[in-house]
Amino acid sequence: MSAPTEQLSLIAPEEPPHAPADDAVRMLLFNAEHASPERSRRQAAWVAAQEDADIAVFTEVSSTQGGAALVTALGERGYATVIAQQLAEADYRTVIACRTAAAHPVQSPVAVTPHRAPAARVTIGGHDIGVLGLYVPSRGPKDQRNVAKRAFQEAVTESLPQLRAAFPDMPIIVAGDLNVIERGHQPPHKVFGEWEYSFYDSFQAAGLTDAYRHLHPDKVAHSWYGRSGNGFRFDHLFISTPHADRLLACDYHQEAHEEGLTDHAVMTLGLGLQSTPSGQGEAPATSSG
Repeated sequence: MSAPTEQLSLIAPEEPPHAPADDAVRMLLFNAEHASPERSRRQAAWVAAQEDADIAVFTEVSSTQGGAALVTALGERGYATVIAQQLAEADYRTVIACRTAAAHPVQSPVAVTPHRAPAARVTIGGHDIGVLGLYVPSRGPKDQRNVAKRAFQEAVTESLPQLRAAFPDMPIIVAGDLNVIERGHQPPHKVFGEWEYSFYDSFQAAGLTDAYRHLHPDKVAHSWYGRSGNGFRFDHLFISTPHADRLLACDYHQEAHEEGLTDHAVMTLGLGLQSTPSGQGEAPATSSG
């Protein structure tokens, strides 16, 4: 049985610097890099100051004091709902934080280490949004090379077709650090095998569109750099394909990396919503402000 999910709903958080939009999804993806408590609190402050962070998905969150400090600090910084699984064992987890209290955890469709794959239903301006966060394990030690990574990727691939049933008739966003790159990545990296490219392909096969590639089909972008200086596009945001035409923006940002808060670029996504929850065939919103 998986560990229980902790949902923190704080009654009197600090006055947030930004009110959540009601006409668009504004999401931010942030790799916490197993931060210490002090850096976790600085991460929460930085994210809360970003207008495009109504929903913030944090990957590589520690199960120790740093992760606990992040969860607490997000609540103190105006995130009315913070969804994070409590762990009995030492491992990384993924956290979903929302400025609105109209956000609820749902059972993760990923059967293997579900604390790395929390799911939530978030209501924005009367519209329901399905969210799945992912943090794919790295290759691991030599004696267990790729064992955890393969098991988790296989479980995710199996779960992706189930998302439409879990989140019917609503936009679905999958956000995370996948620790894999796309086919045709520039520069190419020989270390990745066919099984890893097939994992990336499984998102499209399940009816999900790479949001960044949809808006920037030919642009070279990297979200993490190795010791040699080579860049990798590890961090990804996917949107349910029927809703891809509502995308307003999807970009990588290096400011948090440059400030020493994380070793990854931050990703942001903007998705326009129909003007009324029941509206059919209406034009998407043009801006979230």
